[in-house]
Amino acid sequence: MSRNDAQGSRQTEWSRDDLLAYADRLLAAVRPWASENGARITLPGVSGGYGIEVDGLEGFVRTFLLAGFRIVGARGEGVDDLIDFCSRGIRAGVDPAGSDRWVRLDEHAQAKVEAASIALILDMTRPWIWDRLDALTRQRMIDYLAPVVGDDTYPRNNWLWFRVVVQTFLRSVGGPWSQADIDQDLALHDSFVREGGWISDGDDRSYDHYVGWALHLYPVLWSRMQGADELAGGRTEADIVRLDLFLQDAIALVGADGCPLIQGRSLVYRFAAAAPYWAGVIAEVPSVSPGQLRRAASAIVRHFAENGAPNDQGLLDLGWHGEWRRLAQNYSGTGSPYWASKGLLGIALPEDHPVWSAPVELLPVETADVLRIVQAPAWIISATADDGIVRVINHGADHARPGDLVGDSPLYARLGYSTAASPLLNGDAWAEPLEQSVALLHADGRASHRAGMRVYSIRLEGNAAIAGSQATAHWIAPATTQTRHGSGIVGEVEIAGSVTVWSIVRGAWEVRLVRVDAIEADAVPTALRIGGWALAGDAADDTVSANSAASSVGGRRTAIVGLTPGGVPSIENRRDASPLGVFASVPVITYPVAAGEWIATAVHLSDRSAASAPSIRIEGDLVAVDWPDSTTTEHRLA
Repeated sequence: MSRNDAQGSRQTEWSRDDLLAYADRLLAAVRPWASENGARITLPGVSGGYGIEVDGLEGFVRTFLLAGFRIVGARGEGVDDLIDFCSRGIRAGVDPAGSDRWVRLDEHAQAKVEAASIALILDMTRPWIWDRLDALTRQRMIDYLAPVVGDDTYPRNNWLWFRVVVQTFLRSVGGPWSQADIDQDLALHDSFVREGGWISDGDDRSYDHYVGWALHLYPVLWSRMQGADELAGGRTEADIVRLDLFLQDAIALVGADGCPLIQGRSLVYRFAAAAPYWAGVIAEVPSVSPGQLRRAASAIVRHFAENGAPNDQGLLDLGWHGEWRRLAQNYSGTGSPYWASKGLLGIALPEDHPVWSAPVELLPVETADVLRIVQAPAWIISATADDGIVRVINHGADHARPGDLVGDSPLYARLGYSTAASPLLNGDAWAEPLEQSVALLHADGRASHRAGMRVYSIRLEGNAAIAGSQATAHWIAPATTQTRHGSGIVGEVEIAGSVTVWSIVRGAWEVRLVRVDAIEADAVPTALRIGGWALAGDAADDTVSANSAASSVGGRRTAIVGLTPGGVPSIENRRDASPLGVFASVPVITYPVAAGEWIATAVHLSDRSAASAPSIRIEGDLVAVDWPDSTTTEHRLA
């Protein structure tokens, strides 16, 4: 989207009525797939990794999230049919003798996730659903949720909030609960808090959309549950401060076309990425305006609505725009995509809420170029108003820990992510770092991994941003069995050497400086390969010249340019490797391996070809980048 297009879309921002119509369409489309008693909604398609019973539970509960938001926003008026449908499903779901009863929490761990949504919506819709349920059903619900108390098998990540939310609800209805459990979980959450309001989804460097749609969302919604203020211990103000800091970065991560960053696991949840912006509205954060938060959230929902979600049946399938099952993790079932309901949290705000009358405020990328650094994941955010694209250069997030020798997850460990390009996600992508990578090539063709890298520094330097990291480059022979939860592959590790990478970023350009610091004594890498952005679409138009390779796909253009001599440019093409199109194209440059020497390339991503590339001067450890507009950035490579 060009700047003129972005400004011209001011009058076409989706209204509350548009969002309601979209929500109603999603809710209506799942009705035919409900079980006889309404407790399960089992959507068409191949069952997920957890089986058809879990699929049916997720289908009901995740659409119950959306139904709950709809009921609350209407204050229970004019939605009697929706209330009745949900209530009927609940009665059948907690009936232990029911033919379509819900999978219990002690039968499958996924039920612990869904239990939190049940508890959250029962609390939000208390006057219209819980208070009207018969006494037997209420007791059965308490019994269904009760196994959460004292259960210490929850993973050490965002799941902590599922236990907190459920026990808060149980406490409010006279069920069992544990203060010790809640205190333990809140302390665990606080241990994940990082600089600038960012929160890691676990002990690893796990930064993705879960930061927003879980770790910031739940504290806001939980604080409004009945009795939560008595459990919070005065922490809510600090939670909001962190959310406010996070949103100042997150608001810059939405493309002018409404596309969120294509990075991290569970991307099949699509417009759940809008959830933290609605959370900011609810929490009344001071630093990002309600009009801008509303624009970000509604733009994300609209982006998917205009690009194939839902499908022709009105259903959310496993994919990004259209169906693309490779995007799913092995925990993803046919009902899983409806966690996207979180992105429609805004409809829970009634029509007289001030957010709906707040003045329109465009997204940062719609009005000016953006250059920010985010300390926690060591990200450089570079967004350009002329093409509406957001890019992230990544030197510190890998879903691992410093010093780990594991596989690079294409969802986390690549050097760059964008709203206009997806990482490659075919089977080979997990074993073969290619796009947005710096890799030493093994004699058998394997590319080295960088996960476990150590961050040198990240900073703004005048009109540019600079970040650097060092990795122990290692090859992996994949083990036969892998856990497909988003992390990199595991297997037999062979050390290749150590590699330092610096990124100097300005606008659509990244100048990437690479040095092979050392080569392991028994390692014999055959080449150093530097990969650029992966573009995907119906067809690619690729060009290769003496010192550069470029690709044009679907209105996007990317190039990699050799700034130091000796590199051989080429194009790597992959089929069925990206959710954005059948054909994916990656410009790369391959250099001979020479330890101790700096190699420089320039990587570009836009909706047009660059008129000229940056140039570079290296004298010892001092580098000077001359940008196409005649400005210069200097940096010492130490």
